[in-house]
Amino acid sequence: MKRVSLGAARPNRWRLLGPATVLLCLLSYAYYPHLGPSNFSARSQTPSRSSVVSRCHALRLEAGPPEDFHDRTESDRFEPGTKPHLIQNAKLWTGRHNGTEIFSGDILIDKGLIKGVGHFGSAKLQKTYGSELVVIDAKNAWVTPGIVDIHSHIAIGPSPSLDGANDGNSLKGTIQPWLRSLDALHTNDAAYALSIAGGVTTALILPGSANAIGGQAFVMKLRRTVERSSTSMVLEPPYTVNSSFPDPTRPPRWRHMKHACGENPSRVYQNTRMDTIYAFRDAYNTASQIKKQQDEYCSKALANEWEGLGDFPENLQWEALVDVLRGRVKVQIHCYEAVDFDGIVRLSNEFKFPVSAFHHAAEAYLVPDLIKKTWGPTPALAIFATNARYKREGYRASEYAARILADNNLTVIMKSDHPVMDSRYLLYEAQQAHFYGLPDNLAIAAVTKSPAEVMGMGHRIGEIKEGWDADLVIWDSHPLALGATPVQVFIDGIPQLSNPHAVEKPATFQQTPPVPNFDREAQEVLEFDGLPPLEPTPAKSAVVFMNVKSVFAPSASESGIEQLFSVTNDGALGTVVVEDGVITCVGVCSMNLAEATVVDLEAGSISPGLVSFGSPLGLEHIQGEPSTFDGPVYDFLSPNGVPAILGGDGAIIRAVDGLLFQTRDALHAYRAGVTSAIVAPTSYGVLSGLGVAFSLGAAHKLQRGAVLQEVTAVHMAVLQSFSSPSVSTQIALLRKVLLRPVDGPSKEWFEKVTNGEIPLVVEAHSADIIATLILLKKEVERAKGRTIQLTITGAAEAHLLARELGEAGVGVILNPARSFPYQWEDRRILPGPPLTADTPISTFLAHNVTVGVGVLEIWDARNVRFDIAWASYAVGGNMTEAEVLALGSTNVAKLLGAKSARKFTPDLVATRGGDLLSFNSKVVGVISAERGLVDLL
Repeated sequence: MKRVSLGAARPNRWRLLGPATVLLCLLSYAYYPHLGPSNFSARSQTPSRSSVVSRCHALRLEAGPPEDFHDRTESDRFEPGTKPHLIQNAKLWTGRHNGTEIFSGDILIDKGLIKGVGHFGSAKLQKTYGSELVVIDAKNAWVTPGIVDIHSHIAIGPSPSLDGANDGNSLKGTIQPWLRSLDALHTNDAAYALSIAGGVTTALILPGSANAIGGQAFVMKLRRTVERSSTSMVLEPPYTVNSSFPDPTRPPRWRHMKHACGENPSRVYQNTRMDTIYAFRDAYNTASQIKKQQDEYCSKALANEWEGLGDFPENLQWEALVDVLRGRVKVQIHCYEAVDFDGIVRLSNEFKFPVSAFHHAAEAYLVPDLIKKTWGPTPALAIFATNARYKREGYRASEYAARILADNNLTVIMKSDHPVMDSRYLLYEAQQAHFYGLPDNLAIAAVTKSPAEVMGMGHRIGEIKEGWDADLVIWDSHPLALGATPVQVFIDGIPQLSNPHAVEKPATFQQTPPVPNFDREAQEVLEFDGLPPLEPTPAKSAVVFMNVKSVFAPSASESGIEQLFSVTNDGALGTVVVEDGVITCVGVCSMNLAEATVVDLEAGSISPGLVSFGSPLGLEHIQGEPSTFDGPVYDFLSPNGVPAILGGDGAIIRAVDGLLFQTRDALHAYRAGVTSAIVAPTSYGVLSGLGVAFSLGAAHKLQRGAVLQEVTAVHMAVLQSFSSPSVSTQIALLRKVLLRPVDGPSKEWFEKVTNGEIPLVVEAHSADIIATLILLKKEVERAKGRTIQLTITGAAEAHLLARELGEAGVGVILNPARSFPYQWEDRRILPGPPLTADTPISTFLAHNVTVGVGVLEIWDARNVRFDIAWASYAVGGNMTEAEVLALGSTNVAKLLGAKSARKFTPDLVATRGGDLLSFNSKVVGVISAERGLVDLL
């Protein structure tokens, strides 16, 4: 069950308010070095002619670093007392030569800078630095520049989300270039340490997207400074921010501004796209008039025509937009669709200003030539890897967009939109982009060098190069290997992980991961304008899978998953024969291949289909479009309650009645090995209703095998939320319906719960709430004299009660699979390596708690295979392949009320090139005994 509210920070992309789309409004004053901040207010004294001339000359300077920038011997961000470090025996991805240079050697860092890249003898350096030198043997580990996030809202909507700290979208107007996110940058965000633990060292903190022009953005380093102020975290702030006015002949620093087009500003201000584009034009016209007045003023001043000249024309509100027209501001534009790109391209050409990057840019891969028509240098595209279809604008987004854009010589950047996506896992976006075809050099560059250059910071971050900032990450595996985790992170030469916990990875993880071939799929997405057919094709004959490495299936004893076949001692691969969806032979099989469809798995595998839970998959097509989904149930504790015609307080809703088949997210998941799902009615209250299990490959409800189990469990939620009654009230309701159920349709199902026939599935995150639920379970069991089945979902803090959960026989579905402190009740997460040795899953397994993993949003259902693989890597490989597969299949089925795990997970998935858990495999078929067929993908 998924609950959302306008104040919630759990991912819900179509919402415009709240910390999920936090608005950062960053106003950096224009660079007028000799005058200072007082120049922006009314002055009683007329400035000298020499100062006016100096100011006019300064207007002509282009933004960027001074020519002698790399003559520096100490970083402007150097913290006195920081020790020099020598990283030896590293495998360096330097970022040079289009990201293709890989260098084995050493890195010397001191004074906040990279002092050298090559081969250094530590003995010789110790003569120079003495005992101050810290020597790190990287043992041939990969080292990259620090990860750079070009689209983040960290700090202006801190985690955990609290109303008093939410300085998000301003609702004061459509156009507000005068706002500054610097004025809202909190220094106590719990996400700083988490993001650093993912290797993120620098982020551009953007305003949100409720406004057409939301304000100015700042680039910041995520480490906590000695000063502990927001300003001290900002990288290269405009000189007026910290009054560090240099020689007036030196160039100004880059400024940054956020624009947004399309749905978001339209929804907030009830504008049409026509209104928004006119608002842009009106604003830019105002700024262009001011610029014209300034240029005319300076033309006279520089010609020594002073008579009647008066004061320099300026306006505090519009000065930043004037600087956009002067080409001294990096403009980042939230923009999804071709219609909106077209509007911005025309706007940029009308007023002659460059665009740094289009963000989200869901349809950019369909119109690369249009993007190239933007005035000035071609914008970059800052995109997600697989996050899509959460609103109409994102419906045509594609996992192949990154490779297609790169094929069109456009710069691709992967971004987080933190906290919409936890920026700790920004590298995971690059890994997915690589999986779907983006070359490895460009995938790593997409989170390091490319965003640094696009932000105007490529002269100091994004590469491993002498003279650049000492922002580095030492990884436990190749950066593109799934689950790659930092061993150490340096920001400004300062190590950020005080006691890192490393997990030993296999030698194969140190190599660039091979990935499947998706050439055909990438071509189809272009042929079908972003919406290629995804429906599977059933085989018309018996199917023979050749060159099979292993076969796994749910065990007959319902105890989990068993291995039916593995490569023999002599290395011979096996054969699997399937007739009418049933495996008739495994291993060495004789078959008339002329009468069968033959599929070569190339040392691939067959394993149980995965089960998705936690999102409204199967109940909605597009999250942000109410006309495309089932909708929420009535809240029992709301003032109006449930209509009497439904049974009033005794009502209960069945998810099976609202099922929607062949949604694009369901079909994407099916093609990724997720063959079934369970979903409960969407609810904003305590009682959700009755869950249902269904096939993601079925075309409609009446098709054979479409509905696997009409009712699986009763779903409820007990959450801390301003929109809900007190937790104690919610518990009182839960106690009431379990011990004294109200007459009506729900009574039968609550009695089935207390009789132990079906599970009670409760979403809860707080350890305090979970402890109360354990006590309530015992109370009900004493009263009824029977054991009841209780499953906790969400479970962010459940690891704190792992022993008690195990003793009480309570199972857990961790959702999301990698916890994040979205709300106060999530704050005590167990983050796992490198911050902690243990993970929630390893903790649950140590206390015999049955655990599965879920997903929050429907687009993410396709990634269950990666989630469970990642979980196994994080626990150090101490799980068998069968146990890992169970995390996303039979364990989920068991915890959610499957009467038979074998029936609930009837499908098997065939992968080519590796098993379902490997990053180099591709799902090519689904074997469905329940539906009596084999789908070829």
